[in-house]
Amino acid sequence: MVYNNVILTVQDTENIARVAALLVEQQKLSLTEPGCERFEVYHSQSSPATFILVEQWQSEEHLTAHRAARSFNEIYQPQVLPLVERQPHLCDRL
Repeated sequence: MVYNNVILTVQDTENIARVAALLVEQQKLSLTEPGCERFEVYHSQSSPATFILVEQWQSEEHLTAHRAARSFNEIYQPQVLPLVERQPHLCDRL
């Protein structure tokens, strides 16, 4: 399994609702991709500009394929990333 957790911080608070909507759409699409075991989007209650993505993929190949999929190339990369600061964390599950 591959565990990918990403912390996103929206740079301009006027874009928080837009980023939230885009991430919900990305989540729906990502969950239909082969090898996606988990794709959850969290919105921080204590820091409204912060979102956390919790992803679980069957293999590195599936995560790589995700980066070539519509959810990544039509939503995340062109529409979300320009609005946020991104901190990815590939993780080991303990």
